[in-house]
Amino acid sequence: MASLSGRSEVQALRSQQIREVANAAIGRMDVLPFWFGESHRETAPEIRKAGAAALERGETFYAPTLGLATLREELAAYLSRLHGSISADRIAVTSSGVSSLMIALQSLVNPGDTVVAVTPVWPNLCEIPRILGATVHSMPLEFGREGWTLNLGRLIDAIRPGVAAVIINSPNNPTGWTITRREQEEILNRCRELGVWLITDDVYERVYFSGPCAPSFLDIADPLDRLVSCNSFSKAWRMTGWRVGWAAVPAALLESFGKLIEYNTSCAPGFVQAAAREALRSCEQDIDELVREIKANRDKLYARLGAVDRIELGMAPRGGMYAFFRVRRMSNSLAFCKDLVVNAGVGVAPGSAFGSEAPEFLRWCVAADPAKLEEGLDRFVKYLSRE
Repeated sequence: MASLSGRSEVQALRSQQIREVANAAIGRMDVLPFWFGESHRETAPEIRKAGAAALERGETFYAPTLGLATLREELAAYLSRLHGSISADRIAVTSSGVSSLMIALQSLVNPGDTVVAVTPVWPNLCEIPRILGATVHSMPLEFGREGWTLNLGRLIDAIRPGVAAVIINSPNNPTGWTITRREQEEILNRCRELGVWLITDDVYERVYFSGPCAPSFLDIADPLDRLVSCNSFSKAWRMTGWRVGWAAVPAALLESFGKLIEYNTSCAPGFVQAAAREALRSCEQDIDELVREIKANRDKLYARLGAVDRIELGMAPRGGMYAFFRVRRMSNSLAFCKDLVVNAGVGVAPGSAFGSEAPEFLRWCVAADPAKLEEGLDRFVKYLSRE
């Protein structure tokens, strides 16, 4: 008799450990949550007003599969300002950045293929290929006094004939590792040489502390390169609940993207796309303010935890909205985080949620209210001193 529990690939997926930790706080109003990757600030008023106005106009019908032409053109202009000329016929609007990544991998990866992923990383980037029946070869970042770094030679060696795709998230969730231009050039050249697809999760590219945008493969790639850049309005524009994203793809891939959008979600809602269009037009200053707050919070956390003997920080990350640090004498980060919620009222994410490389690490989202961050650090340090 066939199993009632579904496909073996789905049964084998990692559980979402951050949700497990959050569940330990159900019914608790005193817990300070730093577990999820989102700002404490609500979406900007201009964006909310644009979405509400579109609803008032009755924009509640199906939108074009690839996205409203006006939003695709606005996205092309936005990306061109950051990365050089990118035309609207390379842009697909999706119902979230997650959907963009799923559709990219559905477009390019077959059952039995090998995908290389730089880890530790947000679990979806490894689990989506597994859902599709692919094998994931992890390429771990290395942790030391300089923070998280890439062993470029090992990655280049792992990109070998027969590899279908390489997945890179930079700035990285959870580590904050940010790829350098030299690393990008060598990886892109290797992928060109072997005809390997490069799929990038660029959702944190604007949350960067050394300029307006982190280094992007879009800066150096040609329109015909096998590159898919996936992105989202969730982080930089504080639109996590709106569920809208996009992908920049070679023009020849757009038709396949459109077919898969149709079979996955049909389209992103039109009124949400109207809000996203307004985000691109009027919210650059909001992004600047968000990045300044995140950087100040990052510096505060590093100064405070850097004085704690049990904490190993490395250098502060150049991008992203997280601190990812080692707690000495902690081997089970999931159990630690659950106990931290119960006994200290502080919620952070376990390192084991992001792969087997970091069971002794914790991820702390620093896109937080500064006063609550201070209180959370007080509670956390006190908790460590009791252990």
